[in-house]
Amino acid sequence: MSANFTVINQAYKDWLDTLGFSHAIVYDFNFRARDFFNWLSLQGIAHINSITNKHISTYFDYLQTRPNKRRQGGLSIAYLNKTFTAIDKLLEFLHQMELHTAPLPTNYRIEQDKQLRVENIQPFTQQEIKLLQAHIPKIYPNYHFEKRERKHEQLKLVFALFYGCGIRRTEGMKLEVTDLNFDRRSLFIKQGKNYKDRIIPMSAGVYKVLEQYVYNFRNFQKVEHKRLFIHSECSLANSLKDLQRITQNKAIQGKKLAFHILRHSIATHLLQNGVSIENIAQFLGHSSLESTQIYTHIVNR
Repeated sequence: MSANFTVINQAYKDWLDTLGFSHAIVYDFNFRARDFFNWLSLQGIAHINSITNKHISTYFDYLQTRPNKRRQGGLSIAYLNKTFTAIDKLLEFLHQMELHTAPLPTNYRIEQDKQLRVENIQPFTQQEIKLLQAHIPKIYPNYHFEKRERKHEQLKLVFALFYGCGIRRTEGMKLEVTDLNFDRRSLFIKQGKNYKDRIIPMSAGVYKVLEQYVYNFRNFQKVEHKRLFIHSECSLANSLKDLQRITQNKAIQGKKLAFHILRHSIATHLLQNGVSIENIAQFLGHSSLESTQIYTHIVNR
């Protein structure tokens, strides 16, 4: 990446931060902008003044045909649309910096087939969730005690937050110990989706897990950050895959086990247990009931 792009990339990050975007969004948008600058460099473009509408449209076309580097297939519609948003925001920033020769934001997004999206969601049943949790103490038997304990406690926390509290992946990754209020038995989500704060009540089971995690484990760990999770997102995702594998359950192994699937699972279970769609929407932090209605279709299916 050229020196000019490096300077613009940092200035873009600072601008997003000044506007009050969450740390997660600032990091994510900056990362996507950097990918765009790296692609431009490969095209022989080294200065921001050289960017044209043709470069933007060609890059968007490239992303829609590029293979996924982590798994088979292409990039998801959600990933693509978030990248398009980040690039549009970058173009807005350039105009704010009075670079009026820059292309205008495209507002281009891919329409997602809602029916297909619902069909692709495969939540775990309540019995499968219990089976996964029951296998946590059995994972990594060959690790020494301290390393094994870290893995176990992190997995318990994953289920308490993403299943028990139904929070989003990005919300969980930036949670800090100070966001937990044990007196009020609540969890404070700072700047979730659409930059909204919200408070989530802890159930008795979640309260017990979080209390154990913070007071009997997290407070004794020597780490340089304040995040609730000690391990990285990638490490946690790999632990989930290992947990899924050791269950030796074909139904469980036939589904995708990820943070957001746990969120889908708790929403489905709440609906099955008679909780109103309005209360589930509030619990999940949805801004409209339309997003929550997908769980009605999943339960009916």
